[in-house]
Amino acid sequence: MKIAFFGTPDLAVTALSEMETFGVLPSLVVTTPDAPVGRKQTITPPPTKLWATERDIPVFQPTSLKNAEELIPLTSQEWDIFVVFAYGKIMPEWLINLPKYGTINAHPSLLPKLRGASPIRSTLLTDPSASGVTIIQMDAEMDHGPILFQQPVPLYDEPISGTTLDRIMSLICGDLLTHVIQELPKGTLTAVPQNHEEATFCTKITKEMAELALDPFSLPSGDEARAIYRKICAFDGWPEAFFIYNGKRIKIKEAELSPEGVLVLKRIVPEGKNETDFKTYFKK
Repeated sequence: MKIAFFGTPDLAVTALSEMETFGVLPSLVVTTPDAPVGRKQTITPPPTKLWATERDIPVFQPTSLKNAEELIPLTSQEWDIFVVFAYGKIMPEWLINLPKYGTINAHPSLLPKLRGASPIRSTLLTDPSASGVTIIQMDAEMDHGPILFQQPVPLYDEPISGTTLDRIMSLICGDLLTHVIQELPKGTLTAVPQNHEEATFCTKITKEMAELALDPFSLPSGDEARAIYRKICAFDGWPEAFFIYNGKRIKIKEAELSPEGVLVLKRIVPEGKNETDFKTYFKK
């Protein structure tokens, strides 16, 4: 199978590495252009570019997918399949349909639930029953195409951190993408249309969403504590849950629920300072 993989962040690298364990490697990695990162705005290649370069796999970094004339690495040769996971750009319909077996996409929710940009973190925030991975045959609409394979990932009562769930879902995406890539040529998979009337949607996660209304000297308990703890877990890694105290942003690095159901903050990063123990910083 001659494969072009479209993906950008660490999530995509995890899926690619999992596919590699099954002997499935793309002939081309398509990713976004190098971009400024961090406070110093250092021009940095995307993680998938680094992954591909280490394996001598060609990399293509178009600024846009709109014009066929600018996509020679894709249009000048025949492809069996395009694979998309966490790419970050909209693909036109003609490009989706270009390969022999079309374009497949791994989406980390049980479609049609949680279509959109943040299904993993939104699962933790809003709908644990949507936790899973779906491989679809892409069409021109977002997360809209027929389902080729789907696997639930049960989330139990104890909340899981967003970064941990990112890795779990990415590994499963790699597994299921491999399965679909291997089975499509055999004709063993049936594309089942989604029930679009049951679709739900999630928005892009923003830093503003991670702000919590907390009094560090009177932390909540019960349902309120569980709701806040769920947000802390969901925003783990990025953008990181925080609260404002005396005009300063306090990031929450580690928290838990006590056996009595009280929110316990353990490690924090006060604005302009290093990570520290919560109790030490907020001595009464």
